[in-house]
Amino acid sequence: MLRSFLTARAVAFAGLFAVLAFGPPAAAKDDDCILDNCADRLPPKPQAEKAQPAPEARTDAARSDGGFRSGAPAKDFDFYVLALSWSPGFCDSVEGSHDQCEPGKGLGFVVHGLWPQYERGFPSDCAGPRSPSRIALERAEGLFPDARLARYEWRKHGTCSGKSPSDYFGDVARAREAVTIPSLFVRPTREQSFTPIDVERAFYDANPRLRPGMMAVSCRRNVFEGVRICLSKDLREFRACPDVVQHGCRQREITAPAPL
Repeated sequence: MLRSFLTARAVAFAGLFAVLAFGPPAAAKDDDCILDNCADRLPPKPQAEKAQPAPEARTDAARSDGGFRSGAPAKDFDFYVLALSWSPGFCDSVEGSHDQCEPGKGLGFVVHGLWPQYERGFPSDCAGPRSPSRIALERAEGLFPDARLARYEWRKHGTCSGKSPSDYFGDVARAREAVTIPSLFVRPTREQSFTPIDVERAFYDANPRLRPGMMAVSCRRNVFEGVRICLSKDLREFRACPDVVQHGCRQREITAPAPL
């Protein structure tokens, strides 16, 4: 009997020690889960409302795609690109008939266009008169090689300037007057070969306010086609244009055919 009493006391003491050491056993719950086994029973987390960009932010995002925006609002651009074509190179690579490519024209650099530009990409075909008047086209004479190109450039690029056709062609004249053509390209009598850097340096020397990062050379394969020079929106100064420069000619050496 004494042995039974001592055994019972030992068992009781062991139970008391377990309670003191580890605490009482946790009660089982019906909704206990293990990781994903009951994920469908957990209350859903509140979804944060996706922030909508402000209208200006959406415009900037559209500008950053590096392409073009057809039908963009007029005046909504950052700077201008004056595109000057080297006619012999253009005529060497273009398909079809163009007035500027007729033998005997002897054209060197001509205005291809004055393009409103974003920091990345450009607008095109904005709202506005689709065809410039005869009076407006008179302001384009002597700038573009022919009236057909002047009309096309107005429709695709000029409409995005926010100006009338007459005022836009006036700006084309101002931009062209701001650029001095290097002597290297004044009535050459034979084909010339050089690097794109050679062309840029010639323009920097002829235009002291024009600096690296403000222009690009354009070519098709290894044929020199022209230059693209960046100007501020008010056309008062040259300005940097990294995206335009990035898309410039990457040939090691290019050839400039002589005027026809």
